[in-house]
Amino acid sequence: MVLHRVARLALVGGVLLALAGCGNGFGGIFRSGGASSAAQQDQKARADAQRAALARASGEATNRSTIWDLFSNSADPNTTVEVNKYLWNASLDVLDFLPVESVDPFTGVIVTGYGTPPGGSRAYRATIYVQDPALDARSLKVALQSRGGGAVAPETVRAVEDAILTRARQLRIQDSKL
Repeated sequence: MVLHRVARLALVGGVLLALAGCGNGFGGIFRSGGASSAAQQDQKARADAQRAALARASGEATNRSTIWDLFSNSADPNTTVEVNKYLWNASLDVLDFLPVESVDPFTGVIVTGYGTPPGGSRAYRATIYVQDPALDARSLKVALQSRGGGAVAPETVRAVEDAILTRARQLRIQDSKL
């Protein structure tokens, strides 16, 4: 009976020693909440900060609670920008005499270089901003600049905006007939 108790005590002690060996010392699976080196804590803090920065940069939410949240459509609708295709194409059609320097269809910005309109003598450049998916005058912003004189008269900018809007409506009507 005493031998049975000693054997049981030895078995329990062996199991406790085995579990203690799996702890903090050699990277085992059972981590105690105790002390780890300052270098390990610093490395963990840097890794966490990098993960958080990457998540913010990619627009990913950092407070996910389950795996199923990955499949939900929880994107912030304020971060997506939609561009009206008729205004976009009409801007390129109306200002086709200007060389295109850069375009970004996701944000709706078209930047052109200097060019002279047919029958004109003055060189212009334009920046067009299509900011809304609606086919509306409020969705279109045009900034014109002349080579020698800088800013262009507001009437000229208004005339270009009107020409783009008219062409956009024509494109829309053409599309509806298909």
